[in-house]
Amino acid sequence: MTSGLTVGDVVTTNTIHLDRGALVRYAGASGDFNPIHYRDDIAQSVGLPGVLAHGMLTMGLAIQPVLEFLETKGRVIDYGVRFTRPVLVDATKGADVTVETKVGSVMDDAVRFDLTVTFGGETVLGKAQVQVVFD
Repeated sequence: MTSGLTVGDVVTTNTIHLDRGALVRYAGASGDFNPIHYRDDIAQSVGLPGVLAHGMLTMGLAIQPVLEFLETKGRVIDYGVRFTRPVLVDATKGADVTVETKVGSVMDDAVRFDLTVTFGGETVLGKAQVQVVFD
């Protein structure tokens, strides 16, 4: 599979819609019930512009297109990001997060995918890289 990939190839572009329900479901699954993730009044009382998506939720959503691209042909051996900006989830409109997956490097049996993860035209995850090996 690596032979068909070239550095610079864009292999996926996805837009993922988040709503407040997704934040509540993630809070339940993760155990992170910090009210900045579901209450505007609390978020604003600590100086935030509104409710924020959980950083780990954003990170998890960002890798999903890579996993769908891989199917059962490979596995992730490393994944890292820097959290650079929050994703604000509006109470009525929600938030759209865009993930572009590009081939960053090709090795004999592995590929590094570079993710560009944006919300509102701004990068929300920096240095987002996924290294995969192929079976």
